[in-house]
Amino acid sequence: MKKSPNEFSFIEHLDDLRGRLIKIILAMIIASCLVYGVIDYILAFLIQPVGQLVFTSPADAFLARITLALFVGFFLSFPVILYQIWSFVSEGLRPEEKKFVYFFAPCSFFLFLLGVGFAYFVTIPIAIRFLLSFSTDAIIPMITIRNYISFLGTMLLAFGVVFELPLVLLFLTKIGVATPAFFSEKRRYAIVCILIVSAVITPPDIITQLIMAGPLIILYEIGIIVSKMTYKGKRDE
Repeated sequence: MKKSPNEFSFIEHLDDLRGRLIKIILAMIIASCLVYGVIDYILAFLIQPVGQLVFTSPADAFLARITLALFVGFFLSFPVILYQIWSFVSEGLRPEEKKFVYFFAPCSFFLFLLGVGFAYFVTIPIAIRFLLSFSTDAIIPMITIRNYISFLGTMLLAFGVVFELPLVLLFLTKIGVATPAFFSEKRRYAIVCILIVSAVITPPDIITQLIMAGPLIILYEIGIIVSKMTYKGKRDE
């Protein structure tokens, strides 16, 4: 008779984890290979904010395509990754914990997409226009494809992650680490931290930093509202 996951030994759990990691890697490889077939279209879309790129090494253009294919492949295989992670941990969760994950996972994915979209359609074009405005007849911008892909990947990933801020506040409230009153009292310190994070992540210009800090401050306020709703629900229970 087949064992349930709750009856697995430690070694069997490790074997199960290894199998799921293999499935995740295979999903990423397959997705990346499929993406590579249309990588030129994706690249043309992504370089719209700058218009034209150059490369300074014979391998740069090829390596940039590989890097981009892996990045997009990871993004496309994310549902498979989430499913495998969920399948591994769900058997050890209580019903109320599963209910929280059912809410948390799609909200997390939505906020990540929102952050990526905001970065690509708002922040990156403004940042590039501002930074390139310092060019002159003697200083001509020649952005390499490697540097641009690196810059783009960093910005998209950073915005996707920091847009999870409301869920961080919700999670801290849910597990009893903090309360809405605590978040409200520490608002000024949170704003300072947001400004510091924005300065570290974004290019070194005040315009881009403010473009990132503004939405994060709004998301912090939304997080406080969600935290209050969660805290009230816990007290009612």
